[in-house]
Amino acid sequence: MNKFEKLSIVIPAYNEARTIHLILDRVLEVQLINGLKKQIILVNDCSKDQTEEVLLEYIKSHPEVEIQYYKHEVNQGKGAAIHTGIKKATGEYVIIQDADLEYDPEEFNDLLKPVFRGNADVVFGTRFESGRAHRILFFWHSIGNKMLTAMSNAFTNLNLSDMETCYKLFRTEIIQKIDLKEKRFGFEPEVTAKIARIPDIRIYEIGISYYGRTYAEGKKINWKDGFRALYCILKYNLFSR
Repeated sequence: MNKFEKLSIVIPAYNEARTIHLILDRVLEVQLINGLKKQIILVNDCSKDQTEEVLLEYIKSHPEVEIQYYKHEVNQGKGAAIHTGIKKATGEYVIIQDADLEYDPEEFNDLLKPVFRGNADVVFGTRFESGRAHRILFFWHSIGNKMLTAMSNAFTNLNLSDMETCYKLFRTEIIQKIDLKEKRFGFEPEVTAKIARIPDIRIYEIGISYYGRTYAEGKKINWKDGFRALYCILKYNLFSR
């Protein structure tokens, strides 16, 4: 069984003033297994709404919690915000948490179980093999996701079912050594390609629920990001090794 004391939770945020306090409440409510402590790392990617004000007020009202706040002076993209958060992580493991309400922090413990059993260095949460709540939304999004995952698998020789998932848990010392380049939604295929090439890496996947948003509710990813993901699969598996 792995012994560690703290989980770093990286939360990239862009124009999430309306709901980010709700996800932070959920993160704080979670009681992590084995008494793990939390390091919450908030990265504001130059939001144009009141995200900064909301976050600073939240931090002020929760002095008992280890919350660190960082801000990009220009908008760089979700991937860049994740890069910043990973660099600041001091926990033995780090997990990515979106600032919206699509993923449930209560499931951190599910991703942690393979780690505590001494089996995993990296754990992906899959939305497609879970048997849990999954909001029914966009057919073509799901088809595109499965196609991208299949193509990524063909190059990495992994058998993931959800490469594009937000929930990815990494051993911090591993992910901090990887030179990550993609500043937007290309983060997912890039990190998957680079993780897969690490000798003897132990990757697990576990089912999670998914409470997806519509575009009216604030969803940001679009078809252009799908083409970028395809480009990144080819780039980081074939041309940039």
